[in-house]
Amino acid sequence: MTDDVTDGTGRPPEGAAGWRGWREATERALYGPGGFFLRPEGPAGHFRTSVHASPLFAAAVARLLVETAEELDTDEVALVDVGAGRGELTAGVLAAVPAGLRVRAYAVERAARPDGLDARVEWTGRPPEGARGLLFANEWLDNVPVDVAEADADGTVRYVEVRADGTERLGEPVAGPDAAWLARWWPLGGPGERAEIGRPRDEAWAAAVGSLAAGRAVAVDYGHLRDARPPFGTLTGFRAGREVAPVPDGACDLTSHVAMDACAAAVMAGGPVELTTQREALRRLGVSGARPPLALASTDPAAYVRALAAAGEAAELTARGGLGDFLWLSRRV
Repeated sequence: MTDDVTDGTGRPPEGAAGWRGWREATERALYGPGGFFLRPEGPAGHFRTSVHASPLFAAAVARLLVETAEELDTDEVALVDVGAGRGELTAGVLAAVPAGLRVRAYAVERAARPDGLDARVEWTGRPPEGARGLLFANEWLDNVPVDVAEADADGTVRYVEVRADGTERLGEPVAGPDAAWLARWWPLGGPGERAEIGRPRDEAWAAAVGSLAAGRAVAVDYGHLRDARPPFGTLTGFRAGREVAPVPDGACDLTSHVAMDACAAAVMAGGPVELTTQREALRRLGVSGARPPLALASTDPAAYVRALAAAGEAAELTARGGLGDFLWLSRRV
């Protein structure tokens, strides 16, 4: 190896021949000047989430918001949309909530406020403190930057360093809190095995949950559990709807699956935590994917066509091997 200059933490300082840990490289590529998520087209210009797949998703979140208001015994409730993109989910929920429920909506995003967003939505860079209501984070945690670790030929677990063109090398051994996190949540075995060190995501989720005064916090993401970690990690990129190599040059999304059980453990103290699939969560909220009765086609053809289209969208949201396998992490406050 060459250019083995570090700042003593295992991560190279700025200017050390362009080598950086993946956490710093991702932060710059996604959120730095001209970063991927700050571009005008937003995430929807490159990949499709449940929010973009169907308005049924926003309607389900609206029902969850109503449930939260009932649990709080109030007709005025907060909606905190973390990782709001360009406000699509926030706008969809506001359109779906029943009359009589007053919603104070916050869209939490690092990009600039988009033109034409509902004036009722407060655009902010961080969750408000002391909100009472529903905090909902759809595909946010997977974009919280994390470092990558790999076991070398001798089995020593080292940070993976990367240049802007995607070239990688192994850096210093992982130590301290990162090593403790790996030992508990994602221990590596043989040479070449890799892991994404999810500690920053645990901390980010704990901070988001801690911002709520009362209500419910829900994180939705593609993830995995300790007994089934992918042996070579999940870091990848997306651009214009296609999966591409993860290159931290600001031209593509950089994402990796979330260790959801670790995030759950980070907020277990003081309240009940539930971890379930999107399929199960949406079915509880009335999104089933069941086809309408055929008799409706003869009595009300237009209603049958609408119901059939909705069933198809619901089926996509709950599909095995697809969006239905996403994990919902819920924490009451």
